[in-house]
Amino acid sequence: MENDKPLSSSSSSSDSTRLSDPENAKVIEWEDFEQELARLWSLSSALQEAKQHKESLKQKLDSLIQVDSESVSRSNELAEMREKLEARKCIVENMGMRSKLVSEDVKKQEESLSIEVRSLLVAGTALSKARKRLQESNRLLSGEEGYDRLKSLQKMLRRRQQFMVSQVAFLYPVKILTGPANDQELESFPSTSRLGNSSGSKPVNHGSLTILGLSLNVLPFKKMSFFSDKKETQRSASALGYVAHAVSLISSYLKVPLRYPLRLGGSRSYLCDYAPSIEPTSSVTLSTTQPSTNMKHVEFPLFLDGQDTTRAAYAVFLLNKDLEQLLNFIGVKSLGPRHILANLKEIFRVIQSADYIDK
Repeated sequence: MENDKPLSSSSSSSDSTRLSDPENAKVIEWEDFEQELARLWSLSSALQEAKQHKESLKQKLDSLIQVDSESVSRSNELAEMREKLEARKCIVENMGMRSKLVSEDVKKQEESLSIEVRSLLVAGTALSKARKRLQESNRLLSGEEGYDRLKSLQKMLRRRQQFMVSQVAFLYPVKILTGPANDQELESFPSTSRLGNSSGSKPVNHGSLTILGLSLNVLPFKKMSFFSDKKETQRSASALGYVAHAVSLISSYLKVPLRYPLRLGGSRSYLCDYAPSIEPTSSVTLSTTQPSTNMKHVEFPLFLDGQDTTRAAYAVFLLNKDLEQLLNFIGVKSLGPRHILANLKEIFRVIQSADYIDK
């Protein structure tokens, strides 16, 4: 039916205009009232449906907006998680590189440790062998048996030394000649000489000491000569050469390195002093003269034939120092710086005594 069709927007707008404007109001005939009423009813039902449709659209839009907002938040969270994942990946890569470096270092340390372990094993083996030897040595030295063995070896060594020194004493006997002793053994050395203290004690005896029949009877020092007689000079040089040879043999038997070594030459022997001597270097002008240090040893003659008396006296002093060194080694004090033959005789006496073996 044509009357049941919904009104268009233009007719509805015109009706609303008519209702709002009483002057333009449409006058409906009674015959058309039912038709108009039906049309209004259809309009109200259409309006109701439109409202419902609007409400459903609104709900759908709200749900879509909510879903969209949730998707946006989820996308933001996903982006953050991706950033964190990239950072974690970088950290993992760095950790991987570090782990590789650490593994390489560990391999190197394992290799070095294996080398050290092998060296420790070798050292442990050597240590165990040394410990066994030490235990064996302790077992040999512990108790009376070991001590007696050591004492026996020491006695054998001293007995051998005593025999060798007795042979030296037999080769170069130091004896006492009865009779008055005049100017015995460098007694006339002046107090200003380089021999040290001139007031040293003299051994008590009633005769002159000789070595192979030669004595050291010395006249007082003169300006340019040590002895007034050439034969006496030769006898004293020979006697000093005998003493030097005896001292060299005794020091080798006792294993005592002499502080002042000897250069043996019979009656032309020398004493060596390794103290540095400082001498001025030659120069054209005195302003450029500088001292130079000569580290080579200096030799002093044990004879006066054509030599300086002071150097010869110093050589005798050094020879007596070697005798004093040997005396100190066997536990005896020196008789003084002037008594060469007396000190040598004392060495012979102490070593050939029975107490030397038992000490």
